[in-house]
Amino acid sequence: MVLKFGTDGVRGLAHTELTAELVSHLAFATAKTIDVNEFIIGTDGRESGEIFANALAGGFESVGATSKYLGIVPTPGIAHIASQYGVGGAVISASHNKAEYNGVKFFLPNGQKLSDETQKSIETLLNNGISSPISLVDIEITPDAHVYLTSWMNSLKNSSEENKLNDLSIVIDCANGAASNIAPQLFKELGAKISVIHSQPNGSNINLNCGSTDMGSLRLAVKELNADLGLAFDGDADRVLAIDNQGNTIDGDYLLAIFAKDFQIRSSLKDNTVVATVMANMGFHEAMEASGVAVHTTDVGDRHILKTLRENDWTLGGEQSGHIIFADKAETGDGILTGLQLVNCLKRSEADLHELAQSSMQKFPQLLRSVELKEELNKKNNILDRIQQYILEAESMFTNQGRILVRRSGTEPILRIMVEGKEESEVHHVANTLTKSINEALNLTD
Repeated sequence: MVLKFGTDGVRGLAHTELTAELVSHLAFATAKTIDVNEFIIGTDGRESGEIFANALAGGFESVGATSKYLGIVPTPGIAHIASQYGVGGAVISASHNKAEYNGVKFFLPNGQKLSDETQKSIETLLNNGISSPISLVDIEITPDAHVYLTSWMNSLKNSSEENKLNDLSIVIDCANGAASNIAPQLFKELGAKISVIHSQPNGSNINLNCGSTDMGSLRLAVKELNADLGLAFDGDADRVLAIDNQGNTIDGDYLLAIFAKDFQIRSSLKDNTVVATVMANMGFHEAMEASGVAVHTTDVGDRHILKTLRENDWTLGGEQSGHIIFADKAETGDGILTGLQLVNCLKRSEADLHELAQSSMQKFPQLLRSVELKEELNKKNNILDRIQQYILEAESMFTNQGRILVRRSGTEPILRIMVEGKEESEVHHVANTLTKSINEALNLTD
């Protein structure tokens, strides 16, 4: 049985790459490794979620640990509850992926994600030390689930400095996922005029033409309703992207720039430093430098951002995909918390979101491409070495400022290609040339 943690937990096609047996053994290995005897379990609403919840419960039970099932709960909710109640947390979710995928994310009793070292220990135990089958446990949603959820929702409300949002109109896209009930309720209780789309999860429509991976319908709704902004969550609501009042996408770089400048103004940016990943736009770096804010760069993945924030006692970090971490308010990325903080910034600025975003940074043209890896290629470790010469050749094509980043996805069998620069036409030309070269190179025989 082979398992490997990706950028964010374990993920794969449900019932083929990720089976109930594998999930139960994963639960066994995790509970044994982190030495936790009580867990809470949540799902993001996928059809395969319930059987995997039963598998998790069986795995925990086999090592002497108990578990409570809370039903559909956003990932940051599980992280908060784990921290508040001192229990382990497990979320059954494939985040932004479509319904045919699923995955598992774990949290320690302090609400933090597993370290790289802990994940490696779990992988070793799972792949080498478990052979006996583990029975599934037929669990039901615990009667006190609302108590746990109320704790998290109260923390979200308390995080908002602006408790009267009556003059704001917001369109919320719940991605037919875990935010579908909680996000609309919370913004409504704070007084905002809300319109809600894609909030009817049926097990198979999560992230389907909606949410933060497909914002077309949200953009139309914001413009048609003349709303102040739109918020688009992903399937498990640990991240969010926005649409401004003119219909433009406000990605994680814009959000992080807005928050960094707001924190700086309010003297809340510890050491005047913000944490971003290697994917952060060059325009973000340029804006931070102009504002006198230092940027600490990490690898892709909110785990790396969280680790850096904790090690340095810094307050703010995030990535382009919309994972924003407020270290003084949460232990992980929380899309609903991020949406609330954005609305707070909007109220304090007395500007509309388009003006606020444009004043925070000017984005360099950027293109994201992907190259799907065939199964035999995906198993090889030297792919980046094989294409390095093509990356160098593409970089030499820039006549102005520009850069290229090529990396293997941590969740899917693809290469992710990012090209950005000062000139949009040049970015397109470089991206097209590099993508073609990589496709041709990877079709060559060894």
